[in-house]
Amino acid sequence: MSAPGSHLVVIGVGNPYRRDDGVGPAVIDRLRRRAPAGVRLEESDGEPSQLLELWSGADLAIVVDAVRTVDGRPGRIDRLQLGGTTPVGSATSSHRVDLGDAVALARAVDRMPVTLVMYGVEVDDVSFGPGLTPPVEAAAEEIAVAILDRLKDARDVPV
Repeated sequence: MSAPGSHLVVIGVGNPYRRDDGVGPAVIDRLRRRAPAGVRLEESDGEPSQLLELWSGADLAIVVDAVRTVDGRPGRIDRLQLGGTTPVGSATSSHRVDLGDAVALARAVDRMPVTLVMYGVEVDDVSFGPGLTPPVEAAAEEIAVAILDRLKDARDVPV
């Protein structure tokens, strides 16, 4: 049996030099200071094959990404949990990567984690430069706290 937390991974998707698109890496930065030992913390540009490699073999994989919708409210958080054969729709990130494609590919090649949790944060400013807007900054902290709670539960109870 593997060490506690060895099959837990959190992936922050995005580019920290595109303002709000950096929400995924910003959550990873917060978790680096507070996550339990043994939890893998990764950053990704969202390329589907890279995501598969990062979450392959995980009991629990959590992905955080920036999203944009037509009538979005910056800082709004959407959460989706998939397990087993749960179908997934299209989740378009702010950098035009479709996480639904990554999930479909993972299922096709049997590389899905046991449980996949996706947090999407509605963003506003994806112009060049570092730093999140205030509503997205607040969402990053809220997600980090929620993930820490989930990681604690996952380590206390088999996933």
